[in-house]
Amino acid sequence: MIMKAIKVVSPYNIEICDVEKPEIKNSKEVLVKIKATGICGSDIHIYHGTSPVATYPRIIGHEAVGIVEEVGTDVSKVKVGDHVIIDPVVSCGACYACKAGRSNVCASLKVRGVHEDGGYREFSLVPEDALHILSKDLPFEEAVMIEPFTIGAQVCSRGEIKKEDTVFIMGAGPVGQCILQVAKKIGAKCMISDLVGSRLEKVKALGADRVIDVSRENANDVIMKETNNQGVNVVIDAVCNKKSFEDAVNLTTPAGRIIVIGFSKEPSEIAQLGITAKELDIRGSRLHNHKFPQVVNWFNNKEIVAKDMISHVFHFTEIKDAILLIEDQNIENQKIILKFD
Repeated sequence: MIMKAIKVVSPYNIEICDVEKPEIKNSKEVLVKIKATGICGSDIHIYHGTSPVATYPRIIGHEAVGIVEEVGTDVSKVKVGDHVIIDPVVSCGACYACKAGRSNVCASLKVRGVHEDGGYREFSLVPEDALHILSKDLPFEEAVMIEPFTIGAQVCSRGEIKKEDTVFIMGAGPVGQCILQVAKKIGAKCMISDLVGSRLEKVKALGADRVIDVSRENANDVIMKETNNQGVNVVIDAVCNKKSFEDAVNLTTPAGRIIVIGFSKEPSEIAQLGITAKELDIRGSRLHNHKFPQVVNWFNNKEIVAKDMISHVFHFTEIKDAILLIEDQNIENQKIILKFD
């Protein structure tokens, strides 16, 4: 049986293709009818050919929700008709990282939609352990935002953010907004910076304690003034360029933490003195480490409402129009969702 899928055949070559609908062959497998997916920056990197890890051709999409269509004979976690979200992280369970409880950086890590085919297709076949049940009251388009919020939850976990902390988030895009909401949920004081006016208005509405427009203000000066020259306890670098990493070291208090979430290959020249003298912790944060249950619970209980972060919804057959919108630098889009029939 044939179904439709969105495939990046090669860089800048994306097509809607006919592919074989998957069939259950393992007793623990589940067939999910996809209802909505998100377009993430990493999807665009794959389209542009700038992803350091993707291979081609690839059915992209790692933010996918849907309805259970069929289950294997030994599946007990979900049943036909359940609304579910797919965890894109695939790990081996046997390497050093997995045994240390950090399967998100597994030595053989695979991400659905990056290293193997993902959610931009009408049906997806996954193990039952990859699924988390959603409330049927939660709209599919909004449920797509759970995966980005697992990124935010992971960042805040890596930063060991506590309610008494002052946090500076560099970058107010969709990921920065997720980090902000999780940090505010913890109770931390949060400052956040960006160049884009609409993003700054958004984070102000989301509860940022201080919004810094770096096109008009010097973030370093603002932060030192706001903290009586003490600096912040945690810096989260969602900009990830040479200058942002240097600023992070300068702005963090002694015993503070710097969390880096980018994949830039640009080298940074950082003197050891600031790191050693203040005994800073510099940590990477990648994907999520078993954060889906917590974040799904937040969404199911309406503790986080992400619908205002969604700017556009396209039918999946309009993928090229959606990409054109993202690439139009004059449009300050937030999050774009693809819906399926």
